[in-house]
Amino acid sequence: MKEPNERYRNFFQDVYEVVRLIPPGRVSTYGAIAHYLGSKQGARTVGWAMQAAHDLRGDEYVPCHRVINRLGVLTGKQFYNPPSAMQEALEAEGVPVIDDKVQDFTQRFWDPSTELQP
Repeated sequence: MKEPNERYRNFFQDVYEVVRLIPPGRVSTYGAIAHYLGSKQGARTVGWAMQAAHDLRGDEYVPCHRVINRLGVLTGKQFYNPPSAMQEALEAEGVPVIDDKVQDFTQRFWDPSTELQP
């Protein structure tokens, strides 16, 4: 049996691979990524993975700013320094954000379960 830390580490790497596929100008959700990876109740763990990814650089970089909650709200912004950096990164990609919420969320939503079908 895998150690818990190893299990999380492997799941985090799977999350990072999916998040790297989100195109600029699009967003996905913690829950959609968890569902795609077979962990329907794993949205919170995807959030932990996003929090842990903030220090990754170079080839390991993960565009965490493209992952938001199911309502389109920038719930991860408190992990950015400064907190406005998440919104600024999205806006630099053409994603409008008002009051911490992505505008036109349904049109910008990228669902890995449909986008990554074989």
